Amino acid sequence: MGRKWNNIKEKKASKDANTSRIYAKFGREIYVAAKQGEPDPVANQALKVVLERAKTYSVPKAIIDRAIEKAKGGSEENYDELRYEGFGPNGSMIIVDALTNNVNRTAAEVRAAFNKNGGNMGVSGSVTYMFDTTAVFGIEGKSEEEVLELLMEADVDVRDIIAEDDSVIVYAEPDQYHAVQEAFKNNGITEFTLAELTMLAQNEITLSEDAQVQFEKLVDALDDLEDVQQVYHNVDLGE
Repeated sequence: MGRKWNNIKEKKASKDANTSRIYAKFGREIYVAAKQGEPDPVANQALKVVLERAKTYSVPKAIIDRAIEKAKGGSEENYDELRYEGFGPNGSMIIVDALTNNVNRTAAEVRAAFNKNGGNMGVSGSVTYMFDTTAVFGIEGKSEEEVLELLMEADVDVRDIIAEDDSVIVYAEPDQYHAVQEAFKNNGITEFTLAELTMLAQNEITLSEDAQVQFEKLVDALDDLEDVQQVYHNVDLGE
């Protein structure tokens, strides 16, 4: 698959010098997951996935606890889950997932971000058919062969296992997320550099230098929106 997950994550982490922004996004996502089901990750698998991802971003326990307590307290604050699809420079494709309490505001802001940065919105389904929902895990301290062996012993099917820098990245079907996680934990692996359900492009494209600069401005503008939780795309941003 070739996507440099660690490099992308490091770039995002350096960009998020104001960590309050990314923490606020996680707080909202945790609250929604906890409110839609049991506020207990043991009984609420959606919440469990969010909490695992929050852990890889070092989200403070106080923020996690505050969001769960808010859900337990019966807050009337409600959010709609929205997905927008669009296009950037030179055939680049973008998916934007949002949580919002004002659909009209979010739609206007997302459209404006596309329009002001060389992109345009697409209709529903115009982009997602080129992406696959994928479970992605990253671990350190094991080789590809060791990871493959422990997953085979646990009878867990995966799409691919790739060594990237100091990590081994495992790609699996989304319904195998918990099976992969349990296989690792049963072998004493409880810390992950990545633990996500994400949207992976079936084919990545490379942009010219100028187009990539414009593309990154578009992605940054979308990611900076308060209601936007995730931005997925099909561009290889390189090292």
